[in-house]
Amino acid sequence: MITKLLNWLRMPRRKNRGVEALRKKIDPARLPVHVAIIMDGNGRWAARRGLPRSAGHRAGVESLRETVELCCELGIKYLTVYAFSTENWKRPAEEVNTLMNLLVEYLERELPRLQEQGVRLHPIGRLEDLPPHAREALAKAVAVTAANDRLILNLAINYGGRDEITRAARRIARDVCQGRVKIEEIDEQLVASYLDTAGQPDPDLLIRSSGEQRMSNFLLWQSAYTEFWLTPVFWPDFRRQHLLEAIVAYQQRQRRFGGLGNNQTEKN
Repeated sequence: MITKLLNWLRMPRRKNRGVEALRKKIDPARLPVHVAIIMDGNGRWAARRGLPRSAGHRAGVESLRETVELCCELGIKYLTVYAFSTENWKRPAEEVNTLMNLLVEYLERELPRLQEQGVRLHPIGRLEDLPPHAREALAKAVAVTAANDRLILNLAINYGGRDEITRAARRIARDVCQGRVKIEEIDEQLVASYLDTAGQPDPDLLIRSSGEQRMSNFLLWQSAYTEFWLTPVFWPDFRRQHLLEAIVAYQQRQRRFGGLGNNQTEKN
């Protein structure tokens, strides 16, 4: 099984002529500022190849690497990826341990590359519940990349949208009780300032791989007016072409935010 995975990872990638054609279609002035991705389908990708689920998670790292690189090249400022949800603890202990070890491995191996590319790592979620070795690796990566500003990489780990909103509500309530916030001051902007993504723009584009069509408790507050792009491609097979396709589709949409857009006579 390991041999199968190694052969796949070593397989030379064909140059896709469509990639350059897609890049030419993109308007640099209308890029999404913030892209979010639900990296789904690792397990099914592995199962179809007779590999353990852990092999799918490992193969998905290459997709993340290419995605980060392309975001840097295009000038996208924020990338949020869903790595491990608050519900994923329900999975078998062996798979959870593999994911945590893979997180540490990814951070240790990719840290020089992230630093070279100017990527700042910003983990979001309930980080205190992670195993010590994962917390330590995250803390090191955050410290090393703290001065970078080319791309902010939000790594959603032990993250859940409902949990994030609940934690924010508790902090707001605590500050109200302690007199730091008045009840009449609570509005959408204040709530947003208590979220894990405080100070960042909401996602413009949310991509989900593997063909599933649900939010899965991801960025529930932030995605109120986010454009969705769904692909049947499993995450380990997600490459530059797919991200470019998503951006091209995004740029063909008119974002109204509840209004009528530029054409005020347009019907709902």
